[in-house]
Amino acid sequence: MNLLRDKMSKYDVPQRAKAAGIYPYFRAIESDQDTEVIINGKKVLMFGSNAYLGLTNHPKVKEAAIAATKKYGTGMAGSRFLNGTLDIHLELERKLANFVNKDEAVVFSTGFSVNEGVIGCLTGREDYIIWDERDHASIIEGLRTSFSTKYKFRHNDMISLEKQLKRCDAKNVKLIVVDGVFSMEGDLADLPGIVELAKKYNANIMVDEAHGLGVLGRKYSGKGVCDHFGLLDSVDLIMGTFSKSLASIGGFVAGDYPTINYLRHNARTNIFSASITPAATAAASAALDILKSEPERVQRLWELTNYTIQLFEEKGFELGPTQSPIMPLYVRDNDKTFLVTKLLFDEGIFVNPVVAPAVAPGDTLIRFSLMATHTKDQIDFAIDRIEKVFRKLDLLK
Repeated sequence: MNLLRDKMSKYDVPQRAKAAGIYPYFRAIESDQDTEVIINGKKVLMFGSNAYLGLTNHPKVKEAAIAATKKYGTGMAGSRFLNGTLDIHLELERKLANFVNKDEAVVFSTGFSVNEGVIGCLTGREDYIIWDERDHASIIEGLRTSFSTKYKFRHNDMISLEKQLKRCDAKNVKLIVVDGVFSMEGDLADLPGIVELAKKYNANIMVDEAHGLGVLGRKYSGKGVCDHFGLLDSVDLIMGTFSKSLASIGGFVAGDYPTINYLRHNARTNIFSASITPAATAAASAALDILKSEPERVQRLWELTNYTIQLFEEKGFELGPTQSPIMPLYVRDNDKTFLVTKLLFDEGIFVNPVVAPAVAPGDTLIRFSLMATHTKDQIDFAIDRIEKVFRKLDLLK
């Protein structure tokens, strides 16, 4: 008897969804990642991507990746700690640190591994980590590997956060970890409130800018939520990914020299993981250059975002509290959320379903996200089809 196989065979959720014809995952894209993609030979409009600036097809990004592959090869065959550091890794780290106004940065192989590795090793048994209940799964995974005391506070609730800070021993490290942009609902962390409490209780702050980098920032800088609030210098650690606005794969964390020096030598997900590839490194670096030199891309993204939010509100959708190009359209039923996704795909619209346990069963939603390269015609077409499907299922106000 194979006990493991017997246990795993009891998991039949995907099979049941497939049998019902509403399985929405692992849809194979047969084209480039653009505003329009091809799946099963069919053209569909892509409103499920995190490529907020639409740079995955930019000629300079692709050329940089190709040139790096020709010069350095396809992989690093080792970790950054040993044989896997290139001059372009160090160059990218310098550019990222400068971009977010920090002393230094260190690049990891994925954004997930940044949070898992940093949070897992940065504080000790006598210290505290305080986290928002809607933080990303990668933050949760980092919490699991940490020996520190962990306190959760209610989403963006400063009264709840202060209550947890009061529980901490004043003489030990207190690290507050939050998403800058919460990836499902698209709302922003109350960073001004968090900074005020951090100063009051001598706590440190780490912000996950995965969905803020390239999207938010003063004067369309794309530096993220911390810059949006004018608080870059009040945040100790800024984390970001390359798989969203920077059109690649990988991640980084930036901060002061002592902290980054410690992480370089102690974050297990970095020193025991193969290094980010030359192509990915060069692509992220080229995308960062474009972001810095073309603020009009961020401005265009916000013009489309404001336009789209207004349309959704006018048509009576139950739209979540978004403050970003991520737009949650509530369905509030697991099976209906899968059905909406399927019906929209039939209408030529690719969106992502968000169901339990990613959200509470009563908060299931369709996640509609924008790229700066979308056109208003594409948005109008998509909203028309979404309205049609939502009306058919009696989901509009």
